[in-house]
Amino acid sequence: MGNIKIAFLGVPDFGTYILEGLIKNGYEPIVLDSHEKIKEIKPDLTIVASYGKIIPKDILEIPQYGTLNIHPSLLPKYRGASPIQTAILNDDKVTGISIMLMDEKMDHGGIISSVEYQVLGKPTYKELEKELAKIAIEELVKVLPRWIKGEIKPKEQDHSQAIFTKIFKKEDGKIDCSQSIEEIERQIRALNPWPGSFVIWKGKIIKILEAQIEDNKLIINKIQPEGKKPMAMDDFLRGHQDFKLC
Repeated sequence: MGNIKIAFLGVPDFGTYILEGLIKNGYEPIVLDSHEKIKEIKPDLTIVASYGKIIPKDILEIPQYGTLNIHPSLLPKYRGASPIQTAILNDDKVTGISIMLMDEKMDHGGIISSVEYQVLGKPTYKELEKELAKIAIEELVKVLPRWIKGEIKPKEQDHSQAIFTKIFKKEDGKIDCSQSIEEIERQIRALNPWPGSFVIWKGKIIKILEAQIEDNKLIINKIQPEGKKPMAMDDFLRGHQDFKLC
């Protein structure tokens, strides 16, 4: 890659995984606090991962090799802020990552490369995030030299198939007892740590941290009562035998 100057924009944890992967593979990205600093350093290439902000066109076009976004879904499916959570909530068996040449619209640019990932078992948000970051960095280090040499042309997305995800708010974590136990179990995996899944019991917020389905029953393994540390469900029940999730 010679003396290519690479700027990096991203936030934990997905962004951190990508940054660490680049460094481990011999790259020396310049980590920025804001996209405005791109004007100051004038990089040859900008890499973005889980940044969460729209970058104006004039800033995107400063690097001669453009701005690449590493997105944890198979675009155009699951554009926006919560692709991993949405994949878990929808019980997707296949997800993946996309490397995209950014434009001024959200997750709208041409695809440089994409890799499918078979979802096995019942991963939590953090577990799936880490797995997707792993395949993302593997693909990125393969793609970058070819991209710089001009050997790859971006492929326009089928925008008619775009699915947008939401920014979760605290109230989205409240468990809806009208849902099936399968839907509730997926929510617990998808929304931990943010916004978390919870019920209101005797006026207190009880966060449900871990659960599993056994014999058509939802078994809660770990909770966090309001104002207290996480604890095993069995320990909580010793002093609160009347607790019920729904």
